[in-house]
Amino acid sequence: MSPDMIDLLIKSFWETCYMVFASTALSTLIGIPLGVILTVTRKDHILPNQPLNTILGAIVNATRSTPFIILMVAIIPLTRMIVGSSIGTTAAIVPLTISAAPFIARIIESSLLEINPGIIEAAQAMGASPMQIITKVLLPEAMHSIVLGVTLAIISLIGYSAMAGTLGGGGLGDLAIRYGYQRFQMDVMIATVVVLIVMVQAMQSLGDYASKKLNKNKL
Repeated sequence: MSPDMIDLLIKSFWETCYMVFASTALSTLIGIPLGVILTVTRKDHILPNQPLNTILGAIVNATRSTPFIILMVAIIPLTRMIVGSSIGTTAAIVPLTISAAPFIARIIESSLLEINPGIIEAAQAMGASPMQIITKVLLPEAMHSIVLGVTLAIISLIGYSAMAGTLGGGGLGDLAIRYGYQRFQMDVMIATVVVLIVMVQAMQSLGDYASKKLNKNKL
């Protein structure tokens, strides 16, 4: 690879990091409250509200079932309204966030439902309010599992960010399409694949480490 291509690869790597971590932060901010609501509004939980749970669940399922490429195209007007453009790394953050938030919400819900009901009943018996149960019992108890789930979401977003490159999202996916595929430069294609694999491995290892530390601290 030429020095210019290496510089382009480094630039694309940072664009991918920007897309992935910005969308992870935003989707987590949306997904955690949504996942908590989906959990506590179940009919057998601390704030049962079946109509709300059903409506939110349907919205989450509908968004999760939409393929990312289709979602990215479908919300182009929304993306333009939010960031002023439908092309570029910043624009790609909008569909990435909307795609990942429901996924994280279901991860949070699954993690919270694994908590022993006896712990929740004990907190209620001591007079804890629903908000205290959520912030001091549910989330702390499930944190190690939540970290693993968010790690899985980050890995999915790395893949989605590569797909975003096919529609002008920038990053490693765009580099692979424009140079590796359209110009038949196999060295560029291989380099982007290697970088993506390293990113996934690094995120998975970091997530596993953080989850184990949180689980040991809890014990």
